[in-house]
Amino acid sequence: MSTPAFEHRQASHCESGVVSALVRHSGVQMSEPMAFGLSSALSFAYLPFIKLNGLPLIAYRMPPKSILRGLRKPLGWKIRFETFRSPKAGRERLDRLLDAGHVVGLQTSVFWLPYFPQDLRFHFNAHNLLVFGREQDGYRISDPVFEEPVVCEADALERARFARGVLAPKGLLYYAETPAQVPDWNAVLPAAMRRTCRIMLKTPLPLIGVRGIHRLARAVRRLSMEDARASKLFVGHIVRMQEEIGTGGAGFRFIEAAFLQEAAELLGRPVFAEHAQQLIEIGDAWREFALTAARMCRDREPLNPARLADALDAMGHREKAFFQALERSL
Repeated sequence: MSTPAFEHRQASHCESGVVSALVRHSGVQMSEPMAFGLSSALSFAYLPFIKLNGLPLIAYRMPPKSILRGLRKPLGWKIRFETFRSPKAGRERLDRLLDAGHVVGLQTSVFWLPYFPQDLRFHFNAHNLLVFGREQDGYRISDPVFEEPVVCEADALERARFARGVLAPKGLLYYAETPAQVPDWNAVLPAAMRRTCRIMLKTPLPLIGVRGIHRLARAVRRLSMEDARASKLFVGHIVRMQEEIGTGGAGFRFIEAAFLQEAAELLGRPVFAEHAQQLIEIGDAWREFALTAARMCRDREPLNPARLADALDAMGHREKAFFQALERSL
């Protein structure tokens, strides 16, 4: 059984944590915020036609795998993705890659991973983790949201890899085919920031970026006070998507701010550190919005859709001003 030397680090978010660990394993030091920012992962999306438990998808980052794919060009890094039609084929391929010395990334369901505490399991199929070895009855796993590596039984991991439903992983695994290269920071950092500004300010789809925030505000403003239960479910869903998926909307803003601070040092441009501080304050405002919405859902104050919609519109205006200022400084 193979168990290559591997350094586990706890991270804020699974995909950026996994990617930064893979890059470090290939020999290039990279923090989680740098992996997140360099791949231009920050975003906002309100997608009413994609349903989770009957409610619309609200995302605060780019889609799953965008961080993995977003680092291929700046790092000159080749990473291979594979899916499988059968659990047996998926398990055999994973074993062969581990025996060949690879550290292997997996997309899994959170619900079927037995090392998660029972009250933290929910049906989310886009959780990322790394497998770095195998034992008699299971696999050695670096799950970035845990403090220490864990061991997972083979049957349980297989069930998590082939869970059904929205974002079904279909056994997805990925591994580095070539080592990452130290990039030209002066070229790749401004380019990554420009992409993020374009996503937030200029995407044609009105559901993405700043326009998506205002679109969600309009949906909240239309909530009916006559059906308070349904309205509270919608508001509670916003809070859950904002605070429990990944690092949450505010959390992703904090990671991007840390990226801007690193960029300021690498490029010798203090202006990016000033932008980082502004983005931290925006993240704090998202947290305040979530707290207000949660209080309304729990009847600690009256449900007021118009007040929540006004707060969302204010967030949209604030993020627009921020990304316009960031774009001007590039």
